[in-house]
Amino acid sequence: MATEMITVKLEDKFLKEIDTIVEIKGYQNRTEFIRNALREKVEEAKLKDAMMQIAHLKGASKKKTSDVQLEKIREKVFQAFERKLK
Repeated sequence: MATEMITVKLEDKFLKEIDTIVEIKGYQNRTEFIRNALREKVEEAKLKDAMMQIAHLKGASKKKTSDVQLEKIREKVFQAFERKLK
């Protein structure tokens, strides 16, 4: 997998906070921590988008659905989203 270098400027105080987390949490270096933080943010954005899509569907069906059926549907949807996010 090809990687591309980017430059990010951070305030000294913020960088010291990052260094503390890197040390406490056992990251190998700042880069590993920042990559992980960015991955988490991307996944969070994908999940938020998926939840918004689900919210738009709420109440769209005219058919009565039981709580048991809803739970099965929710489980299938989250499994599908989980596969999509990997």
